[in-house]
Formats: sequence, C-alpha cells, structure tokens
Amino acid sequence: MGSTYMTDPIIFLIDSLFSLYILAVLLRFLLQWCGADFYNPISQFLVKITHPPLRILRRFVPSIGKIDTSSLILILALQMFADFSILMLKGVTINIGALTILSITQLISLLINVFVFAVFARAILSWMNPGTFNAAASILATLTEPLLDICRKIIPDLGGLDLSPLVALLLLQLAKMVILPPLHELASLIG
Repeated sequence: MGSTYMTDPIIFLIDSLFSLYILAVLLRFLLQWCGADFYNPISQFLVKITHPPLRILRRFVPSIGKIDTSSLILILALQMFADFSILMLKGVTINIGALTILSITQLISLLINVFVFAVFARAILSWMNPGTFNAAASILATLTEPLLDICRKIIPDLGGLDLSPLVALLLLQLAKMVILPPLHELASLIG
C-alpha cells in the first residue's frame, strides 16, 4: 500500500502534464496544417509554449510539404516518454515496439478526440451565438471545416438544415471503434 500511496499521484502528474503539452503541440500541428490565422490569440499562445523544443528539432528534421515533421516527432517522443515513465512506475516492462504502438494508439485516440470536441463545440457555439466572431470560434471553424465539408458532400441538402456535425461525430466514433482495437491487440502481441 505504501508504494501506491505516492505512485498514483506521481502517475497522475506525469500523465496530466505530458497530456496537456502533447495536446498543445498537436493543436499547433493541426492549426498549422489547416492554415489557421497565425495572429489569433489562441494560435499565438500555442506557438509560444511549443516553440522552444520545436526550434531545436527543426534544425535536424525538415518539414515535408505542409507536414511539420518535427511536431510529429516531438509528439511521439513525449507520448513514448510519458507511457514509459508511467509503466515503469507501475512495475510493468515493455519492449520498444510495443511502446511505440501503444503511444501511436494513444495519439490517434487523442487526435480523434480533438476533432470530436472541436465539432461538438463548434455546433454548440453556432447555436448559442451565431454570426459573432471570437478567437475560439475562428479556430474551431478552421479546424473542423475540412471534415464538415466532406460530410456535407456525403449527405444530401436537407433544406438548410446542416447535419454535417452529426455525421462527422458518427464517423469519428466509428473510426475510433475500427482503428484503435487492432492497434491495442498488436501492442499486446508484441509486448
């Protein structure tokens, strides 16, 4: 009992701090990829808090077109370090292959969750305060518009009723159900 008394709070802190920073780097990557407004206060905040490690990584890792590979490498490295630290504190050993797949699985889950939250938040903001501008609404629109545009092409026009957020949420949940279980299975087979 004594070992878990301090282990659980340490695991909580590691998981929380790494998750928040990984989310910040992922959002920066997504907003850069979507071409979000760089002068938006939220974009500026994300750039400021993620710039130091990315500046170092960019010296060695070039971008590939619109894909900021240094951000992806940083995200994966942080997730792997957090997962390794947490597993070590729990007394679980894991090989590098299983750790990599576990970390990629968690990052895919985070990516899907970011889009679920963004679509949901955008839909609610559009009902509550349509037509007004704010920094969060602008970021949400930039982030979700490519996905919602695809969904609008899938469903027919229903006389002004936009069901694309509902379709997007269903597709995102379906993606989570189809993509994540095989990756968890693969990680357990390798580990």
